[in-house]
Amino acid sequence: MDGGFPIDLVLFGMVAVFLVLRLVSILGKRTGFERPAEPVVQDGPSQTARAGGPVIDAVAEPVAAGGRVLPDPASPTGQTLLAMTGIDRNFHPARFLDGAEQAFRIIVTAFAAGDRVRLHPLLSDDTYRAFEGAIAAREAAGHTQHTEIRAVASATIEQAELHGRVAAITVRFVSDQVNVTVAADGAPVAGTDAVTEIVDLWSFERELGQSDPAWRLVAARSA
Repeated sequence: MDGGFPIDLVLFGMVAVFLVLRLVSILGKRTGFERPAEPVVQDGPSQTARAGGPVIDAVAEPVAAGGRVLPDPASPTGQTLLAMTGIDRNFHPARFLDGAEQAFRIIVTAFAAGDRVRLHPLLSDDTYRAFEGAIAAREAAGHTQHTEIRAVASATIEQAELHGRVAAITVRFVSDQVNVTVAADGAPVAGTDAVTEIVDLWSFERELGQSDPAWRLVAARSA
């Protein structure tokens, strides 16, 4: 076929195109077993928080307000929050709740991981000692805690107190979590690997009007 049209190359080219299209049609389909795209997660509202510093920042920009519940402005709690804004113009209850939820996520996961460095600046001294004692006891027993927050269904300001310039706010968190503690041999000793709804009451405290905008956890209990 000297000088003729290379029909064999055309045939090979058609076969190659068919195979490429076939692969695209197969690889482009989701079978239901692939992992979904990982969500973008913010460690905190500021660079300080991402570095392990204070996370509840009074001047942080608010994020999505799903599940946020603010008190009626006419209620005693609402009036106390209003008094706080009168002392510190940078304080906003909605922004506080955004930071409180971020702090909740960080503290829960840091406690499970035994990350003392990350926990220390987020807690009051007394609260840190309690958390550190629980971590030390867990480590001495050779146990490992696995915790995953699947969702925070709601964050509600339950109570607000003002003593001079020292403000204290209690937040009710309703979250879906997986919590299980296992022994060194992998046997579960506490909790469950099933998703469980957990209700917590956490109290944060801060002296208003100070250059440090951080609120720190002073008390935590299950409701």
